[in-house]
Amino acid sequence: MAHKYVGLGKNGKKIFLYKDDLSTKVRQVLWGDWLRIDKEKHETDPKPGWLPVIWAPKLLERQWLYIKEEETTDKRPLEIIFLDVGQGDGSVLITPESGAKEKIIVIDAGEGGNMRAFLNGRFRAYRGFNFDAAVITHPDQDHYLGFEKIFEDHDIGFKTIYHSGLVERPVSGTFDKLGEMKTDPATGVKYLVDLAEEKQTIEDIYSDPEKIRKFSFPGVMHKALQNEKIKDYRMLSTGHGTLEGEQAYMPGFAPSDHRGYTVEVLGPVVEYDSEQKPRLRRISSAYGETKNGHSVILKLEYGDFKVLFGGDLNIPAEKFLLKHYTGREKFPSKKSADYLMMIQEAKPTFGAEVMKVCHHGSEKVTDAFLAAVNPACFVISSGDQEGHVHPRPDLLGRLGRFGRGESPVLLSTELQRSTREREDRKLVAAMHKEVDKLAKSPTEKIRKSLHKNIKELGKTNVSVYGAIYVKTDGKKLIAAFKNELDAPKKKWFYFEYSIDEAGNLVQT
Repeated sequence: MAHKYVGLGKNGKKIFLYKDDLSTKVRQVLWGDWLRIDKEKHETDPKPGWLPVIWAPKLLERQWLYIKEEETTDKRPLEIIFLDVGQGDGSVLITPESGAKEKIIVIDAGEGGNMRAFLNGRFRAYRGFNFDAAVITHPDQDHYLGFEKIFEDHDIGFKTIYHSGLVERPVSGTFDKLGEMKTDPATGVKYLVDLAEEKQTIEDIYSDPEKIRKFSFPGVMHKALQNEKIKDYRMLSTGHGTLEGEQAYMPGFAPSDHRGYTVEVLGPVVEYDSEQKPRLRRISSAYGETKNGHSVILKLEYGDFKVLFGGDLNIPAEKFLLKHYTGREKFPSKKSADYLMMIQEAKPTFGAEVMKVCHHGSEKVTDAFLAAVNPACFVISSGDQEGHVHPRPDLLGRLGRFGRGESPVLLSTELQRSTREREDRKLVAAMHKEVDKLAKSPTEKIRKSLHKNIKELGKTNVSVYGAIYVKTDGKKLIAAFKNELDAPKKKWFYFEYSIDEAGNLVQT
């Protein structure tokens, strides 16, 4: 009994760790939290019905807390953390298996250092830094630049880096970055044909540092190639991955892998030329819309629950996907019966209980796509101090309208974040006094104290980050976030979902 996991409280009951008096609550814990059990103490100083947990928040100061044995489990849920990376996307998928069978996938990494800090804090102690995969959904800085510090750390490894096949080359311009574009002689549709399907293509484009110069995406990929612990590079699309029947899956997560859950690839949608070579169509004459519109779109399915990762889809991309998956040549008018029929036909493909909202809460999405997904819980990854006004207020209203149930839940990494209203008044006042003392009588003690206090003021103004945790065992699902108070006994707030016998979603 080296370790256990926190169970899910019945009927929404919160779970706590207690002092050895077994009555004083110390800390609220969340379903799936890893607990290190002291087997020796459990045998030599048994407390029937309770397990001693080794708890060391200060690292060197060991203490024992207790949890009711009935509130623990040997199996943890699948976990997705939508990280607070500021403006951008960054999430981590942790599978429910333990040991060598456990898989960790990093899906985008934002633009700054938050993903690197999270991986270090979460996994260094018991896992190390050998992860299954990194997914760069598309080459936008607020999705890939956070990987730069991760890839250049040669203690961090990934079995595979997946991408959309559209990789930016070290050249100026827009569409020129994505390589050659050809027009189909039969249809007149323009297609991007230089897809980076294999590792060799990545090496050909990014190995030479003289060609990289100051180009951002090429610089990140060049650093990845210098890391010997990163083994492979692959395009991930409807035509790349594990193909079973008419569907594509992330390698290792297909039905034939018998994991009990799957990760399907819904985009980008590959089309083929007359020689059966894969290509991606120019969705829009706007470079950004085409690049974003071919984001890697994933759908996780585990038992009764599905989670859709929406990338940076936009209006032309969503219309293209809806037409493709329902076999339509034209997008129907909103007022037509065919419009409603299209939504119903698209639901088996896109329908999900949880949706990572497309493009950080941009308003440039279609009502039809939102209606097809029809989630009970929306997760928005966005940041402040940027000019996009994400999440857009008008988009929030639309999400509520197209969400499932009477009260769809809208969670935002930015809105869940808690910051101090102003700097520490007492600390500032103390520093003013020290400055006066230093002016009158300079001493090394006052100088050091000022440096220490300035460093303290220079720390981040964020007291609770807006990370959103989704956990499921296929029968239950929770969407959780930390309380703004960050109080140990009131640490978590979460929504719980289940599916009843009639197939209806029930929120606890």
